[in-house]
Amino acid sequence: MSPEKSSLDAFDDAVQPAAVSIVIPAYNEESVIRQCLIAAVYQSVPAHEIIVVDNMSKDRTADIVRQMQLEYPESPIVLLSQDQDQGLIPTRNYGLDHATGGVLGRIDADSVLEPDWVEQVQKAFADESVHAATGPVVYYDMPMRRFGLKADDKMRQFMLKLAKHQYHFLFGSNMALRRSAWETIRLDTCRDEKDEMHEDIDLSLHLADHELRIQYWPQMVSGMSARRLEDSPRDYRYYVTRFDRTYKAHNVKKMALKAPMVVFFSVYFPAKLLRAIHTVNTAQPARRGGQ
Repeated sequence: MSPEKSSLDAFDDAVQPAAVSIVIPAYNEESVIRQCLIAAVYQSVPAHEIIVVDNMSKDRTADIVRQMQLEYPESPIVLLSQDQDQGLIPTRNYGLDHATGGVLGRIDADSVLEPDWVEQVQKAFADESVHAATGPVVYYDMPMRRFGLKADDKMRQFMLKLAKHQYHFLFGSNMALRRSAWETIRLDTCRDEKDEMHEDIDLSLHLADHELRIQYWPQMVSGMSARRLEDSPRDYRYYVTRFDRTYKAHNVKKMALKAPMVVFFSVYFPAKLLRAIHTVNTAQPARRGGQ
């Protein structure tokens, strides 16, 4: 082999895009898991693997995944079962531990990825200094979806400015990290047995502790449901105050980081009303003959 060819081969290896695994924790998600998997399958660049981790579901979640495996035999859909502990964090960890890609994507079972999501993840990780990445979301069951996407993007970029770029927070419905980064922090991440914290912020803070860089990538877009708005005001308040409990667990006292709590509290009632109106309008059957 000539020296010239060896150099070219080395260059090709250096620029080879990372293999992207997609990990989806799932518990009783029969109503959404199919649309989630279809979006993960139909990507402009195929995922290395699409891993659903079933956490002792009582419904047809696992059966639907098995059916999808039969319908899309050419797609790398993998079904794993995590039946040791109930909860998102042990289920997420189990999936990340078993993923084999160089980059580990993590989404929710109600996420609907944009068709170029894997491609955009590869672009975000083309920079070797990037250890994790996250992007905005579009709420697919709300009105004015594209406006909502722009607003979500602006809010996340505003949060970066408020934090003076000291903290970059991952968003659990739309995130990815290098396998090497996960292996660095996996034993440090909080188990949160009482289920009091935001697991994605916990991941972010552990990455920051190891000086592992998180990149915000606006083109890395995932759809998600606004079903959180169906929570009662009391349950919704508990969800929002997870920010505070996560910060306290990590002794983070930066007041600017409370901004997301203010935003989430302020949009709850108007967004809940908008979603209710949107649900009624979309549920109405179309009239025939222009009537």
